[in-house]
Amino acid sequence: MSTALAIFVKTPGRSPVKTRLATTLGRPAAEQFHLLAARAVGEMAAAVGGDVVPYWAVAEAEALNDPAWQGLPCVAQGAGGLGARQARVYDTLLAHHACVLFTGADLPHLDAALLHDLCENFAAAPEPFLLGPAEDGGYWLFGGKQPLPAATWTSVTYSCPTTAGELRSALSRFGAVATAPRQFDVDKAQDLSQLAAALAAAPTLLPAQRALLAWLRESLPVGLAR
Repeated sequence: MSTALAIFVKTPGRSPVKTRLATTLGRPAAEQFHLLAARAVGEMAAAVGGDVVPYWAVAEAEALNDPAWQGLPCVAQGAGGLGARQARVYDTLLAHHACVLFTGADLPHLDAALLHDLCENFAAAPEPFLLGPAEDGGYWLFGGKQPLPAATWTSVTYSCPTTAGELRSALSRFGAVATAPRQFDVDKAQDLSQLAAALAAAPTLLPAQRALLAWLRESLPVGLAR
């Protein structure tokens, strides 16, 4: 039984990325952060091993062969809002894997061992769904093992403090929802100091995480990264 782990990404130069970061850092730095963070998450996903197959879920169909997304297989998000795009990726991957998990590119502080344990435990768990709440009210991880109507995704209000609660409520109509540990993700400039501290405190870092930490220390204004 294989598990798909899809990392949702947008491609700089083709779509706006990290727009809230860009208001403080400027667009070039926000785009650079997105690419470095995505590389770290992709490296973590590849290190999970076992029966987990990592994917880039790419927002733009024309960017599936972009150099930024080499190294992992790509799946297109397709058109529409975030709910419609998640529904499409979920259906596509569930046709080939027993379990499907989603995460984003804005959690580069995660540990491959944590991802491995979450994937392995969810694959063996009786619950058909998994949700990892984020500190801002969204969710950093979704997992599913059974088909869902597209309306499950499209009925949710995204990018607001009620997002995770709304999705949990929608999922619970179709089965029990397990809970992963709460995490923070990086959306605003104020989140960067928390990220830098988390990376600096980690007992081990993957090469892409070390590169990101070095960039944070060298490129950001004093006070945003320590």
